[in-house]
Amino acid sequence: MQKPTSPNPGDAVPRAERLIVIVLFEGVDLLDVTGPPEVFSLVRRETDDATGYRVVLAAETAEPVTTAAGVRVLPDLTFDEAAGRAVDTLLVPGAVEVDGERRVSAVTDPAVVARVKELAARARRIASVCVGAHILAAAGLLDGRRATTHWSTARQLATEYPEIEVDADPIFIREGDVWTGAGISACLDLSLALVADDFGEELALRVARQLVMYLKRPSGQSQFSVPLEPVSTTRRIEDLRHHITGNLTAPLTVADLAAHAHVGERQLTRIFKTELGTTPSAYVESARVERARNRLETTDETLERIASTCGFGTTDTLVRAFRRRLDTTPTEYRRRFRTARRS
Repeated sequence: MQKPTSPNPGDAVPRAERLIVIVLFEGVDLLDVTGPPEVFSLVRRETDDATGYRVVLAAETAEPVTTAAGVRVLPDLTFDEAAGRAVDTLLVPGAVEVDGERRVSAVTDPAVVARVKELAARARRIASVCVGAHILAAAGLLDGRRATTHWSTARQLATEYPEIEVDADPIFIREGDVWTGAGISACLDLSLALVADDFGEELALRVARQLVMYLKRPSGQSQFSVPLEPVSTTRRIEDLRHHITGNLTAPLTVADLAAHAHVGERQLTRIFKTELGTTPSAYVESARVERARNRLETTDETLERIASTCGFGTTDTLVRAFRRRLDTTPTEYRRRFRTARRS
């Protein structure tokens, strides 16, 4: 198997690169390990400079590790070698066991927990994938924090660590520089959020397009997801979508969009219906709601400011759009999903 890592981890790391260490141990879930590097590897392709990530896999020894899928993966570094590096992000995957009654529980090997605690002390940022949150919890890294994990082990996490506020609903949660992710495939959403945190939303969106997936906002529940980026078959609709997201404060009426695309208004409506399954006006509103959601989650801007910068014009229009699309208000949404840094 080809390892999901950058070449020659022993080489010097350029200053612009961020070193990501992924913890490797017997029985680990394979996608937890291989998913995030696929996201991080696209950052360099989508930028014109030397910025990016160096991803390495670290284990107790240099011997191959057998994952839960039966695929063997070769570590790049031992834990002792990784401990001597300046780690930007420590990424902790998980593992589960299933009993005779098909009950799922997270595995927390004390030796792995001790190593994670050691490496976390040197890392700028810590993140867990799926049931990897149980390892962070056992290491004392989630005490007093809100965290998530796979829904099947959320009750176990809450029972074993009552000092943690366990929330099984979000795709992932950020508490300061500690991030926790939900189900296995959510490792991609979590990784995109880390990219957005480091390099900005625009680059993260480009990476998401390369992966043919949605760019979900940090902490967003699936029921709040607005699917803005379905795959298109024409350049014209791609250009229109980029034009919309780049000009949300413009009027963006059907007439404006038709003029931009050099088609008639009826033809524009047919194009949106065929390609995106919606109307031009509904798509514009969904794009504005998505931008507003992000501002509510990541800033302290007033509702008036968000309404203005996201193209709603007035707070009343913003509120009506949120009620229509998310069945909530901007104020309630912010209260529920605010991701401010915790000191």
